[in-house]
Amino acid sequence: MQSSHSAPFNLAAAAHASMLEHGFQPEFPAGADAQLASIQAHPELPDAPGAQDQRNLLWSSIDNDTSKDLDQIEWAEQLPDGRIRVLVGVADVDVRVAPGTVLDGHARSETTSVYTGVVVFPMLPATLSEGITSLNENQDRVALVIEFCVDSTGASSDGKAYRALVRNRAQLAYNSVGAWLEGSGPAPAKVAASADLAAQLKLQDQAAQRMLGCRFQHGALDLETVETQPVMQGTNAVDIKRLEKNRATSLIEEFMVAANGVIARTFEDAKVASIRRIVRTPKRWDRIVEVAKGLGTTLPVEPDSKALNDFLLAQRQKDPLHFPDLSLAVVKLMGPGEYVLVKPNEPSPGHFGLAVQDYTHSTAPNRRFPDMVTQRLLKALFAKGSQPYSENDLNDIATHCTLMEDNARKVEREMAKRIAAVVLRPRIGQSFPAVVTGVNNYGTFVRTLDPHVDGKLVQGGKGLDVGDKVTVKLISTDPQRGFIDFAA
Repeated sequence: MQSSHSAPFNLAAAAHASMLEHGFQPEFPAGADAQLASIQAHPELPDAPGAQDQRNLLWSSIDNDTSKDLDQIEWAEQLPDGRIRVLVGVADVDVRVAPGTVLDGHARSETTSVYTGVVVFPMLPATLSEGITSLNENQDRVALVIEFCVDSTGASSDGKAYRALVRNRAQLAYNSVGAWLEGSGPAPAKVAASADLAAQLKLQDQAAQRMLGCRFQHGALDLETVETQPVMQGTNAVDIKRLEKNRATSLIEEFMVAANGVIARTFEDAKVASIRRIVRTPKRWDRIVEVAKGLGTTLPVEPDSKALNDFLLAQRQKDPLHFPDLSLAVVKLMGPGEYVLVKPNEPSPGHFGLAVQDYTHSTAPNRRFPDMVTQRLLKALFAKGSQPYSENDLNDIATHCTLMEDNARKVEREMAKRIAAVVLRPRIGQSFPAVVTGVNNYGTFVRTLDPHVDGKLVQGGKGLDVGDKVTVKLISTDPQRGFIDFAA
């Protein structure tokens, strides 16, 4: 057990050890520096045959406050027929990282950047992912542009993709843009300084809100799992804040779902094998039915995402305090997403949670290897050349990416628990309002409301049940194991 007088716990070292334990290689391999130096020696725009020049458009990006690896930018225009034309520009990472090179091999092995809260372990060197291949503000870049039109009902059409030269005119952040769109905060400085940018973002928001309503009508699940982020002072975690969804996060989510759908259908129409991102119809639907029944709702015997979402929406209204716990239970029962090979003329299992049949990953190539693969398949299609991967290659890549994504989640969960234990260590002896989140053979578990952390009741609490509100006293933390113990 740790006390408030223990030596500081090294979270960065723990993150590195966790990466190794779960099969990652945090250090870049021999030869990576030489390849990086070769790329840096040619900072000019790479050749992009057939690329449109769209640098005159008022592109902008919206991402987390701390994001440096900018994968996509957006632009929209109002059409005379009432539809809104949306363009999503995605960083062309493949143009700098050639297949078969050292950095490509490392990316294929790692498959994803891992965000531990205290250290980011990037799939590609930061010099690339935060620099040369990032869609940074006021920098000319080569991009893959995904285009679609949104009608008044939220349905999208006329999807296509092509290469273009782009320039991000405004790097913006979710929190400030979201508050402004919702009317609860002032316009961010860049938005306040440009009426054109303000109008552009309002139009993008209008398109996204149409699309969100359309997906909900088709059964997309409105889930609210709790996400937190440590507040850092230098290398020390001093607090934990809850990340809130808003209109800006919704805007980007809707555009990414639509863009990924366009790419999946492009491969399907061209009869090209590809990697899809799927969430299968839940095998444990019977247990989801039981959970709903316990809350007074009868769901259909066969999986039905629309009925499930209607139940979730009702529960959010009825019991908002426990809705994140219900959401988490449903997410676990649905099972994790996975990558699969989809061959030409072969139906895709689809994505149950998003209520879409056609879905791939294409919009985050700086941080996900499947998106780099998708770029290469797409560019071979543009060039009318042979495909760069065989079906066996794609199947192997999909299987490995699913495995490593699962490992990344394990690292991130372990670190979230350790960070919480470190943050609370100086507060041993203090009391916190909490809610009971679980009662089973292993004990009684609670979640404090501020900061938002999970722990175990090791003293008292007899007779408590899930949902009960309780005041708990912190008695110990163990950062190495991620344990937080309370007394009722």
